Formats: sequence, structure tokens, C-alpha cells
Amino acid sequence: MQFLYRSSFSLCLLLMNIFISNAQSLTSDYPIQPIDFTKVQLKDGFWKSRVETATKVTIPYAFKKCEETGRVDNFIFAGGLKEGKFQGKYGFNDSDLYKIMEGAAFSLQTGKDPEMRAYLDKLVSYLAAAQEEDGYLYTAWSLKANDYAKLSCCSYHEEGRYVGSQFSHELYNAGHMYEAAVAHYQATGTNDFLNIATKNADLVYKICVEEDKKYYPGHQEIEIGLVKLYRVTGQQKYLELAKLFLDRRGKGYRNYNKAGELAGLDFDAYSQDHQPVIEQQEAVGHSVRAGYMYAAMADIAAITGDKAYLTASDKIWEDIVNHKMYITGGLGAGHGIEGFDVAYALPNDAYAETCAAIANVYWNHRMFLLHGDAKYIDVLERSLYNGLIAGLSLEGDKFFYPNPLVFDGKSQFNQGAVCRSDWFNCSCCPSNLSRFVPSVAGYTYAVDATNVYVNLFMNNTTEIAIGQQKMILEQSTNYPWSGKVNLEIKSKDAIETNLLIRIPGWSSNEPVPSDLYTFSRQTNKQTSIKFNGKTYPIVIKNGYAVISKTWQKGDKIEVNFPMEVKTIKSHEKVAANKGKLAVQRGPILYCAEGVDNNGQVLNLSILENKKFKAKFKPNLLEGVTTLKGKGLRIVDGQSKKVGLTLIPYYAWSHREISPMTVWLNK
Repeated sequence: MQFLYRSSFSLCLLLMNIFISNAQSLTSDYPIQPIDFTKVQLKDGFWKSRVETATKVTIPYAFKKCEETGRVDNFIFAGGLKEGKFQGKYGFNDSDLYKIMEGAAFSLQTGKDPEMRAYLDKLVSYLAAAQEEDGYLYTAWSLKANDYAKLSCCSYHEEGRYVGSQFSHELYNAGHMYEAAVAHYQATGTNDFLNIATKNADLVYKICVEEDKKYYPGHQEIEIGLVKLYRVTGQQKYLELAKLFLDRRGKGYRNYNKAGELAGLDFDAYSQDHQPVIEQQEAVGHSVRAGYMYAAMADIAAITGDKAYLTASDKIWEDIVNHKMYITGGLGAGHGIEGFDVAYALPNDAYAETCAAIANVYWNHRMFLLHGDAKYIDVLERSLYNGLIAGLSLEGDKFFYPNPLVFDGKSQFNQGAVCRSDWFNCSCCPSNLSRFVPSVAGYTYAVDATNVYVNLFMNNTTEIAIGQQKMILEQSTNYPWSGKVNLEIKSKDAIETNLLIRIPGWSSNEPVPSDLYTFSRQTNKQTSIKFNGKTYPIVIKNGYAVISKTWQKGDKIEVNFPMEVKTIKSHEKVAANKGKLAVQRGPILYCAEGVDNNGQVLNLSILENKKFKAKFKPNLLEGVTTLKGKGLRIVDGQSKKVGLTLIPYYAWSHREISPMTVWLNK
């Protein structure tokens, strides 16, 4: 042990390690580990085309918009490379560039693109120039940008940096910078961006820990970024700081009264600062802030083993899934706060922000890694195929900010636009989609000491490390249009492990893991599995079919999920959906759009459990399965039988502007 004392630095390091150990520090990690998206090579199909669109269209387009709107110039001006004033209304515009850079770095991890790499290098040089000598980086402050309504949501604070951290988004921006820097480091192997991030994080640590300034973010995100910095650098102080920011919430360190009066909001609840996080049991406030915080809480629960964090995460999850989630997987009913309302208050003019759907995926993936239960992936999948992917146009250059479940054909619900928009003043959603879609394959598989989990279904080949061995697994499917999934072992050596295949709740009479939504009727049809051509008896554990084998090269599994068209009803306390039904096939939720139904859908009715005919149309909306059936149209109190056509909800608003609804009259 004497070598530890060779320098004062070593002594400080030892004392810090002792301190962290005595606090609640590193004890483990997630018991289940995801297979990184770089190990999952997508092949032709639903997700391959969307990843390619995001890489070739969305990311370059988003960078272009950042240039046009001054988001890039803000770094150039802050760095003194050119003279200029802060551009844009929001200081958190910095985070948009960070998120797109993260998405670009993800794309570089799966394919070479010298032009994109060179562009990223240029952007990193702008960031380096804009960073102040002590590590501070927030262009709105450096350029002395003005705030609006004195809420300091974006701005320079004459009284000092971080003073307005509950509104300024300085720490929020930093979190996205850290995430982007880690992705860039993993993509390029260079640490120029990572050095910028760690220098900034060291400053935040110095101010918030060593100087004990009671700052913490109003908009959570930095906690996730700090955990990623901790993982890639091994510096436990970043983990300590992430937990500290969470622990400071709900302790009364802030006075929101003045700001709350100005905005007409309860800012404590709005930013989940109304109670200590480990005492929170209900989802309240801004849904994106909440979702990021819940994801960070799961990280802390996993890494530190803090049972109080785990208990709180579980209770909040139950509250959302039982009372506050849309059938699309969307979160956030309230327009004014972009967030949660009381239990069962789920109006169909939902806010359901695209960023909240992304946060929902992040959080539920972490909850699965903690618990190993398929119900979390069921929620993840519902959000992924419906509430999330709807936010991005099929062409890759138009976006939804909110995602309502009903549209009258004329309301300017999308931040002033009637339908999808090419950009927003607050463009958190386009930039978030830019980083999410390229990494979607990383949610497909996971592994622990004895099990390989197959969570999502898409064409791919993956390599999974199991101890000292590697399993090469190939998946072939036309999911989500077909319920047939083929898995084949391609590895050369025999491998003994359990293969756990998720049996989606929608295939076994459970659209969501609660009674918030239920199918109108129960079905007797069940998933079937064949192993090497022979029927295999299904043993279900935590929502997974468990197949225990010594796997040989060429072993084949065929899974068939029953792809029935089913009608869904809401819990009786959801007043907005009384007397209404929704329609689902596989993981896909459907809607009626006026362009397919003589211009009107809000006066349509369907018969409960009436059969629909499903047909795949390769030339419609880049290939979708449509549903056709019979319904009624009510005109002047009279009902008339009519044909009814439904399309996937995610694909609406790609043709002429017309009304849309998910919930149809029964």
C-alpha cells in the first residue's frame, strides 16, 4: 500500500476513493448488459431504411438548419473567430448542435464517411475556441444574450454563471455535450472533443462539490451525460456529481415563487423539484425533464446499488403505465407544461412530445436492464413504433414536436404549423431524432452471465460475447408487418446458453402491462416456436420464451406471433375515450385519415371486434400494411354504412392535409 503515498496527488486520490466508498458509490452495474448497436448489423427492412434516411438525410439536413439559424455561428462568435451577437431565442440551442453531433458520431461508428468526419472535426474546433479558459461553455452567457420574460430560460446572467441554473439550461446543455463527446471519442478514437467535455465537467464539479454551491439543473440531462463520462473515463467524481444533482432536488434550495407567478406554473412540480427524488411516487411536471431524470435514477440505482433509487423508479413507472401513458406510448397530456396531468387525464389532443417518447425509450430500456422483465420492452416497443417514429417524416426532413391522437384538419398544433414542420425555434425534437434513430439497433439484444435476450425484431446479424465465446446470431423477419421471425446460429463453436425470446404483450392479450388499455376481446391464438423444424414447447419467464440449449452452427428457430387485428378500449376513467375504440395489428397502432375516408373521420364509428382485412401496399407510404373494414358515418343524426381504411399512426400527415383520429366511435 505504500506506493499510494508517493505523491500528494495519490493521497488525495486515495482519500477521495475512501469518501466515495463511504458514501453510496460504485458497487456494480446493470445486471443485464445491452449489445451495442455497432455489434448489430442491420439488413434490408423497416429499420435499415430509417437508419439510412437518418444518416443520409436527417443529420446533414439538421446540420444545415443549425448553420442557417445561427446555432453554429454562436460558437464561432463566442470563440472570437468572427464578430457577432447571439443568434436565436434560446440558449439551449447549443444542445441541438451537440445532439446532431452525437448522431453523426453514431453514424460514423457503423460506416466510414470522410466528409462527415471532417465536418465534425471543424465543429469540434469551434467548440474548443468557444470554451472559456476554466472550462465553461455556454454561448448564450459568453455572448451576453438577453433573456425573455425575465425567466432566464436562455440567457446571460449579470450576477454570474450558473446562478440561474434552474432556468438557464447551462447544465442541460453540458449533459448533451458530454453525451456527444463520448460518442465522438468512441467513433474516432481521438479525445479532442472528450477533453472539452471533461474540462467542463471538472469545472462543474469544482463549483458544485468542492465549493459546495447549491446549483443543480432545472432541466435534467447532465446526469445522464455525467454517467457516460464516468463510464468512459473511469473518473468516479462524475458519478458522484450525477448523484449529487439528483439528491439536491426537493430539498428547498430554490425559491420558484417569483418565476412561478410570472409563468403561472408550479415550478417545483414542473421540474420534479417538489420532493426528494427517492420520495417521489408519481410522475409530475414536464415529461421530458422527468423522463431524463428517471433514466438517470435507473443509472444510479444500477451502478451504486441504491435501493431507494430503485424503489422510487419502480413506483413512478407503475404510476405512468397505469395512469398516464397514451396508447401510442406517448407521455405528456398538458400543453401548458408539456407534461403530465393527473391520473387518467389523457385528452386526445395530446402534447406527447417527440422528445418525451425518446426519453421513454431510454428509461424503459434501463428498467429492463435492471429487472430483466419483458414488460419494459413492451412499453419501449409501443413508444418506438408509434409515438416516437411518428415525429420524423418518411423523407427524413420534416418533424412533429407534439404528437396528438386527433386532428381536425386545420389546427396549427405543431408549434404553429398545421402538420409536420421543417424546423422549429425550439428544435429539441429534430435534433433528438437525429441522434436516436442511428443507434436504434442497440435495443435489439442484451446479455447477462447465462442468458441472451432477443428484445426487438428486425433483420440483422449480431455478435454476442458470452464469457470467452462469441455467439453469431442472424435474425430474418418482415416485422412489423409479419409475425414470423427466423433466428439462426452462425457461430462456429458450440455455445451453451439460454436464449430468451420476448413474447410481446400484444400477442398474448395485453396491449400494455396494466389495465389502462385492454383488448376488446381475448384471443386463443398463441405464439408458436419451432426449433430445427420441430414444434418447441414454450416456457414463459418474465415475458420471455426460454430455450436452453448447447447451440450448434446451423441451429434454427422459427417464431410466429399471431398478427391479428384487435380493437382496444381504455380504462373507464379515461373520460376522453368513453365509447371509443382504437385499432392495432402487431406492434402498430392505426388511425383513420381523411384522405382515405372521403375527407372526414371524426364522425366515423366502428363495430367492436368487427374484422378488418390487412393488406401490405409496397407503394404506399414507403410500404405499409393497411386495414380495410366496414363502419358507420353519422351525418345529421343518421348513420350510413361506409367502407373504412386505416393506416399506421406513425405514417399519417404525409399526403394532403386532412383530419385524423386514433380513437373511433364505437
